[in-house]
Amino acid sequence: MSFHEYAHGLVSYKLGDPTPKVQGRLTLNPLAHIDPVGFLALWIVGFGWAKPVMINPIYYKDAKKGELLTAAAGPLSNVIMAFVSLLLINIGGYNVAILGPILYQLYIYNVVLAVFNIIPVPPLDGSKVLYSLLPYRYSYAFTQYENVGQIILLILLFTGMISRIMNPLVNLLDLWLRSIITAI
Repeated sequence: MSFHEYAHGLVSYKLGDPTPKVQGRLTLNPLAHIDPVGFLALWIVGFGWAKPVMINPIYYKDAKKGELLTAAAGPLSNVIMAFVSLLLINIGGYNVAILGPILYQLYIYNVVLAVFNIIPVPPLDGSKVLYSLLPYRYSYAFTQYENVGQIILLILLFTGMISRIMNPLVNLLDLWLRSIITAI
């Protein structure tokens, strides 16, 4: 989660927003990104969250493009982490008794986190990507339903329907990453 939140902050900062730096979020230190309730939930129910990186799009030259890039940075960082983990596994890391299982778990975790975060339901990154792609009048209307999005997300999680949405996408991303590694 640290890499994911750091990526959001770094992209926003590179686009001119000082907010992530001022708030001490331009670090990979997990302590800067832990949400106490989200961390506790992760240990108790197996699902948690990090403290979101605050951004201020007013600093971007192009607010919509900046929000798109900042939102996409988190899931993209998970894809990169998954790729690096799989690459290390394939060059011999998996044969090491301790490192192999850790790398494999890191791979799976990042594939799932990338896919989960691209779902266009608030408060996930996919909703922010969708907002930035819609014309202003539609994106504003869509933001009016953020609280409903959180309820929808909870229903999807607790009914298990999220798996039906995510599994095909997780399999597709897994296949894509494995294909790239094979080609290399």
